[in-house]
Amino acid sequence: MFPWENTEMIKRTLYFGNPAYLSQSNGQLLLRLPVAESDGKITDKPKKEIERSFPIEDLGIVILDDNRITITQGALERLMENNVAVITCDKYHLPAGLFLPLNGHTLQNERFREQISCSRPLQKQLWQQTIQAKIANQAAALKQCVPHCEVGNMRAWVEQVRSDDADNLEGRAAAYYWRNFFTECCDFTREREGDAPNGLLNYGYAIVRAIVARSLVGAGLLPTLGIHHHNKYNAYCLADDIMEPYRPYVDITVKRIIKEHGIGVKLTPEIKRELLSIATTEVKIAGHRSPLMVAVETTTSSLRKCFAGEGRKLVYPEL
Repeated sequence: MFPWENTEMIKRTLYFGNPAYLSQSNGQLLLRLPVAESDGKITDKPKKEIERSFPIEDLGIVILDDNRITITQGALERLMENNVAVITCDKYHLPAGLFLPLNGHTLQNERFREQISCSRPLQKQLWQQTIQAKIANQAAALKQCVPHCEVGNMRAWVEQVRSDDADNLEGRAAAYYWRNFFTECCDFTREREGDAPNGLLNYGYAIVRAIVARSLVGAGLLPTLGIHHHNKYNAYCLADDIMEPYRPYVDITVKRIIKEHGIGVKLTPEIKRELLSIATTEVKIAGHRSPLMVAVETTTSSLRKCFAGEGRKLVYPEL
């Protein structure tokens, strides 16, 4: 299977799911397929099936999903220079690692200091806005996918969220949301290691997490230092904070997949391709429509302004 890509956005997402050799030359990511090169009928194959190149400046995410992939240090260096998020997958073909540049912005030191100096009251306000946006999007997703379901309570909770979500309305909304969202499943429970379609959700969330982390680095922010999440073992606390209102876009995609393929659908390359399309999902943000990956940049830019004292409002998409 030839590696496939998502090109319907400003930055490309490349997925490699077979043995491959990746290097770089003159700003191009070069791909060679060892299997094709060792084929005795190599002369009968078009060159494009043996080698291919991709402009690195056009890339946003590269996913490596085969333990026989080799990538050179030079290729990694050039990918980092262009703020490309490199995701590695484990033996179960689930995202397991994320590689991002240490120097993502020319004003990184200044922006790190602004982020570190963010007051606790501002952090609480930003988390309040984040949870309000998340619950609002969950309500919209639930109404869109399960039209007969009542969501008036969730919309009311949006207005009731206090600073730092002191009443844990996020948890209350999540319990109601998951109890009603996957009507195809009997007593569905959202658990990382749980039954289907948890695996599809995990994969989709990992993609969104990578998109958010990449955008945070591009904005000169530190993905580790969260406004709410503070797990000392988590290197992407801020990414986990900011991605919350984007999760329902994954949920809608997974809902569509199981409607078309059944609840027991496996995480095949075709299904992964559908999940990767989340990056190009058209969303409404700040009165405009744009691909999700671009919308995330709007969100992280607004966050940077909040840390710098230039604003107090996070800009999130609206379902």
